[in-house]
Amino acid sequence: MTSTLKIAGLRVEVAGKEVLRGFDLTMRSGEVHVIMGPNGSGKSTLAHALTGHPGYKVLDGSVTIDDVELLTMSPTERARHGLLLALQQPLEIPGVRPIDLLVAAGADPVALRERMSDEAQRVELRTEVLDRFVNVDLSGGERKRAEMVQLAILRPKFAVLDEIDSGLDVDALGAVARRLSLATTEWNCGVLAITHFRRLLQEMTPTMIHVVSGGRVVATGGPELSEILERDGYEPFRDTSA
Repeated sequence: MTSTLKIAGLRVEVAGKEVLRGFDLTMRSGEVHVIMGPNGSGKSTLAHALTGHPGYKVLDGSVTIDDVELLTMSPTERARHGLLLALQQPLEIPGVRPIDLLVAAGADPVALRERMSDEAQRVELRTEVLDRFVNVDLSGGERKRAEMVQLAILRPKFAVLDEIDSGLDVDALGAVARRLSLATTEWNCGVLAITHFRRLLQEMTPTMIHVVSGGRVVATGGPELSEILERDGYEPFRDTSA
């Protein structure tokens, strides 16, 4: 079944400053959309606003999955409706093990430990990590691989990935990117990846690339757009009205 994520006219304020200033984007499940832009353009603000972080005040706009409004939902309700956020810096949760986190998030507990072990092997994550507290004493690569295990178990309609490639070596990035690519076909997951770096695009082929400046999308194109960004940088796309 195909789902649609639609962001329309989204305006978001952070610490009294309007950061997103009319953000628009539509994508369907099974697609890979990449958001790129300079520091301060609103990329991470988008990720946090989509998932209901309390420090991000929505001023206007709409975010829907299959015409169901998410902005009126709690973060937990949004996750259960099919939206998952993978953070740039995954949080440590002392006292909570991954299996407990997944059950709390709505995962089917039947044979869950076995399914987690299978998914850990697919992303080359040591299975003993699954018995530790969430993200405690893990390397950056282990944390991101562990997030891919969570994603595969929860099977969201859309995964929002905030700088998923940050701090990853080549092997870890490859493992994460391969699992995301398979997710788009295994259960038709839509992937919205926020990144600074073109190297993620060398591991995944995006359906569309969106350039963000001044809190809104200022350019959209296919994979060839990354080559223009590599050559010319963000200056030609800068929104001077911000």
